Amino acid sequence: MSKASGIDLRDFGTTFKAYRAEVLKDVHLYGELHRFIPALASFYGARVAEVPIQNTPRAAGASHYGLGRTFRVLFDILTIRFLLKYFTRPMHFFGAIGLAGTVAGGAMLGYCAVVKLFWQLDIIQEHGPLMIAGALLLLAGLMMFSTGLIGELLIRTYFETQNRRIYAIRDILTQKRREKVDERR
Repeated sequence: MSKASGIDLRDFGTTFKAYRAEVLKDVHLYGELHRFIPALASFYGARVAEVPIQNTPRAAGASHYGLGRTFRVLFDILTIRFLLKYFTRPMHFFGAIGLAGTVAGGAMLGYCAVVKLFWQLDIIQEHGPLMIAGALLLLAGLMMFSTGLIGELLIRTYFETQNRRIYAIRDILTQKRREKVDERR
């Protein structure tokens, strides 16, 4: 979880956490993302630090943490990784996959076209599966690229209609205030 979120915490599972109210007003939770509140708060500009605590052993009962919950946590890790890295720029994710698929599919179809034009072979019989794979890759690449463009439009529309910025400003320093801050250091 620490590697996926980019937050250096030893224990994401503990419920002993403290936050400033102004940080949490921008953090919206859904699903089981509560365990990633430090990562989401960091995304909105909060500084995150860990104070180690001593966990006491379970007095009674048994853990309900099973294989099904492990998969849900894995999906949440993938979700938080995507949100933290590509939330404000989905084209960087979908565009790269789309470009790779489009280039690979185009190369396969180009090879089939060259074989047909120069060697006069029956493409369907000789390279039918390659031609189908190329066509599927080309279409899938174009769809992923289009998904990235639509994602960019949605994110821009979201931020503009909510009157929100993509970044967070913690403090604005004027020249006088900057000099005072430098004197304290």
